[in-house]
Amino acid sequence: MTAEPLRIVLADDHPIFRSGLRAVLEGAGHRVVAEAGSGDEAVSRVERLVSEGQRPDLVLMDLRMPGTDGVSATRILAAADQPVPVLVLTTYDTDSAILRAIEAGATGYLLKDTPAPQLLEAIASAASGRTTLAPAAASVLASSLRGPRPEELTGRELEVLRLVAEGLSNSQIGTRLSIAESTVKSHLLRVFAKLGVDDRTRAVTLALERGLL
Repeated sequence: MTAEPLRIVLADDHPIFRSGLRAVLEGAGHRVVAEAGSGDEAVSRVERLVSEGQRPDLVLMDLRMPGTDGVSATRILAAADQPVPVLVLTTYDTDSAILRAIEAGATGYLLKDTPAPQLLEAIASAASGRTTLAPAAASVLASSLRGPRPEELTGRELEVLRLVAEGLSNSQIGTRLSIAESTVKSHLLRVFAKLGVDDRTRAVTLALERGLL
């Protein structure tokens, strides 16, 4: 159970799955503030909550839904004036699905068979702006970005990682560097892939061990 309850929107076109997920979340002390069965509904629910001054902390987003799919909905939410973190929770682990979701601005990517304790931990991380990836997603990103020297980080990636090491959130890093929070996430995902890690702490630790920071 996390120390701080979160306000979460569930977006999935399977009511039974939403019901089970709601039970897990509420059992951990979180609050499901809205449910949606399509990407369009997810965007509408979030926009309404934001307009009412009740911005949710996180959206749990499936990818395959009627109408606007999860990727398109994620892109819309990530580009909003008050973006809400999106954690993809899906059964699809294909390379194209993972890359499209991350490129759209998803904070993380998990599969629906993720054990509840790991899911709850990932939810807390995503809500606070930290990126979390299922092993399959991390592997796909590593493969897609691997070059002759996958460990070599660009100047901007090192700059972002230094600020992570200082304890700054993605939002704070974006403000410091005058770039969008979604851009910060993209840089971090590439850092993770190049270093072969799946979270901020490991990235900083490995970079220090290699003398990159």
